[in-house]
Amino acid sequence: MSKSIAVLGLGKYGSSLADNLYEMGADVMVVDGKKETIQEFSEKATIAVVADLANEEEVKELGLSNMDIVVVTMGSDLEASILCVMEAKEQGVPFVVAKASSDRMAIILQKVGADRIINPEKETGIRTARILTSSSFLEFFAVDDNLCLVKMLPKEKWIGKNLKELNLRKKYKLNVVAVEEIGGKWSFIDPDRPFTENMNILAAIEKNDLKKIQ
Repeated sequence: MSKSIAVLGLGKYGSSLADNLYEMGADVMVVDGKKETIQEFSEKATIAVVADLANEEEVKELGLSNMDIVVVTMGSDLEASILCVMEAKEQGVPFVVAKASSDRMAIILQKVGADRIINPEKETGIRTARILTSSSFLEFFAVDDNLCLVKMLPKEKWIGKNLKELNLRKKYKLNVVAVEEIGGKWSFIDPDRPFTENMNILAAIEKNDLKKIQ
């Protein structure tokens, strides 16, 4: 089942994120105060809404409680960002992401409920989209136009099995580079060592094959 994700604010970063989320099959609601921008996204999103994101009543009417994830991308507008983060959490959204333009803003948004802070200097729309649309990905790193590295949790059906049993290279074209016990150090994996719930995986895979492991 695809995730329902709301992107609030369609600046450069928000537009890139919304585009990539939609291309990856997520149900995407986009919201922005500019009618022209929303018209551009009318065919690139599941729902496109014009709303003043600094207006409490208009934000309440968005129906954010139906979303799995809400991403607040107005990094230059602290007041609107605080309002949207608080409203999303009050409506019971499980995971709220917020873009911050400074360390101070990041601290404030975390205090009002943001589950994750986006650093626009380090994040790209496609990188964030890959992480948000997957139940396993923790980090995503593009090596080039074709190859990428993903830091991920082992899938539930992999727990208790080793590389020989799973044959991930043949089934998913996934090459496990290293593993770490959470809180420990990275190391090369013994093919006979079973995956555990407390393990992170670093793997190489071609971008076209990512959907196989999301």
